[in-house]
Amino acid sequence: MEHRHDHHKQSSHDQHMKNEHHTDHKHQHVAQEDHTGHNHHDHHAHMAQDFLKRFWISTGLSIPIILLSPMIQGFLGLRETLSFPGDLFVSFVLSSLVFFYGGWPFLSGLVSELKKKQPGMMTLIAIAIITAYVYSTLVVFAVEGKIFFWELVTLVDIMLIGHYIEMKSVMSASKALEELAKLMPSEAHLVLEDGSLKDVALEELSTGDRVVIKPGEKIPADGVVLKGNSSVNESLMTGESKPVTKSEEDEVIGGSLNGEGSLTIEINRTGKDSFLSQVIDLVKQAQDSKSRTQDLANRAAFWLTLIALGAGFITFFIWTFFTTQDFVFALERTVTVMVIACPHALGLAVPLVVAVSTNLAAQNGFLIRNRTAFEEARNLGAVIFDKTGTLTKGVFEVTEVVNYSGDFEDNRILQLAASLEQNSEHPIAQGIIKASDNLLEIEAFNSITGKGIEGKIDGLPVKVVSPGYLKDQGIEQPNQQYQNLSEQGKTVVFVLIDDELHAAIALGDTIRDDSKGAINQLHEMGIQCIMLTGDNKQTAAYVAEQLGLDDYFAEVLPNQKADKIKEVQSRGLKVAMTGDGVNDAPALAQADVGIAIGAGSDVAVETGDIILTQSNPKDVAALIGLAKATYKKMVQNLWWATGYNALAIPLAAGALYSFGIILNPAVGAGLMSVSTVIVAINARLLKLTK
Repeated sequence: MEHRHDHHKQSSHDQHMKNEHHTDHKHQHVAQEDHTGHNHHDHHAHMAQDFLKRFWISTGLSIPIILLSPMIQGFLGLRETLSFPGDLFVSFVLSSLVFFYGGWPFLSGLVSELKKKQPGMMTLIAIAIITAYVYSTLVVFAVEGKIFFWELVTLVDIMLIGHYIEMKSVMSASKALEELAKLMPSEAHLVLEDGSLKDVALEELSTGDRVVIKPGEKIPADGVVLKGNSSVNESLMTGESKPVTKSEEDEVIGGSLNGEGSLTIEINRTGKDSFLSQVIDLVKQAQDSKSRTQDLANRAAFWLTLIALGAGFITFFIWTFFTTQDFVFALERTVTVMVIACPHALGLAVPLVVAVSTNLAAQNGFLIRNRTAFEEARNLGAVIFDKTGTLTKGVFEVTEVVNYSGDFEDNRILQLAASLEQNSEHPIAQGIIKASDNLLEIEAFNSITGKGIEGKIDGLPVKVVSPGYLKDQGIEQPNQQYQNLSEQGKTVVFVLIDDELHAAIALGDTIRDDSKGAINQLHEMGIQCIMLTGDNKQTAAYVAEQLGLDDYFAEVLPNQKADKIKEVQSRGLKVAMTGDGVNDAPALAQADVGIAIGAGSDVAVETGDIILTQSNPKDVAALIGLAKATYKKMVQNLWWATGYNALAIPLAAGALYSFGIILNPAVGAGLMSVSTVIVAINARLLKLTK
């Protein structure tokens, strides 16, 4: 059967597609367009595994180094038991392995950061381990002093595991381009000159080719319908919640899903000219242009690097030229300052909080894929929601029955209509069928082309028809009620019994139960709520009024959605975008924070920075709250991780030496350990602030 509703058509979209310039060339499968996201993801996964491998090997080598350390032996009271001739040389060899193998990421990172003139965490770690290694090596072979081998290897170990935890948390390289490619079928039914069909790969299709799309199949390329009638689900592509009726001369989009009818189309766009490829390009451009803010730990490391170098230089200069102490003493003080300036806890301060908040988020129904964007959520000024499938359920449901005659009860009308529709796969029919659980047998079924269906149910002649049928038959309808329902964005069909109009059934994409609560929570946080949709203005206005939204954008095409995000960003607001369709992917990538509804398309999920697995709009407010709490914990941890330096560095430099107070490396190491424990405990306390 076919339901023909004029307002199903997207004339603005069709005109936009017709105005495109098309070139004739062989179709290149979209899967071949770009593999950058995939390679980027593999690169990060490889790096994470490399950090983990280096950590385990370095930790294994560190155990004997720690046991051979004079300070540790003295602490355990095992100096005589564990020491032996040549033990210092053994420590040197093992420490060299840890330094060059475990420390390699930091040594190479030092070179990279200095080339970019952006000293950060890698520079700070590298300076500390180079200073400790070089000085300890000199002590082994040339000068008198204390060795720093155990401080060196534990610093490498902790930094390796910290970077592994961090990388696992921030590994958010998007697979969006691959997921977009998957929307296309692998083959198409090409119509040959003799009228027969041949299954060919998409790469073999050219502009001007004719293809057949059978019921339930995906449309292989953009084109124009030559023959057939069907409803096409374009919601993933355009955001329009209603399936669009397609007949001769109508445009169809590659990747959209054909409904119950068979269509023959002529291809007019392939490869990079196609609608889907344009969406792919928009996603890629938005991802590439998104700014990469430097994280908190790197900013702290930058300043600590300057402090470490400055304090080390001042310490050496003063003890060498302004005191009677010898060169060895000045060198030992300098090395102690340089090692203590890089706190072990700094490597764990942010990653531990990230790991805890990531787990906590998962327990509450959302997954963090991009840590930088998640941190940015604490500063949001506006949240832009996609309508279909986000604020609304994204499926047709009967919202009301308007009973004109009163001769039949509402349930009876729904039963008759649902029984008549029971053999149809059309989404409108499915919505009516779901409204009744007691279907009756159909007799004398007939399709009224483009207008509806008719048949006998329980001995009664029943018709379910569109407004166009009433107009054609000259049947008067209550226009005001129909107008009110249409303005709410609802689809209306009419039920005739014995050729008399008895009722109207309104169907619509109903608002989610949690949407109103989510908007209220965000308003309480001082965040503007805006809706972005491909639906018509009447539908958008109705939903916006029901939810109390601050603003809305309607009839927005996919290539315009990212521009709408930029428009709101130009107001000086940090913007989050929440959506679930392919058409939302460019906007999700453009937004400061992209929030994907997990029940939506794979491509939206892969483009989003944060995924709401339970498809609950209230989780948007929850994740913003967690982002604020997480950032607060990060700041606290960085203070704990670096705060003791304010005391430790001057003492290590010998500021109170004249009073007999001096910080030796052993005490400095102890302070590091305490700081690390405090950071770890504080990160776990994030659970108490959810």
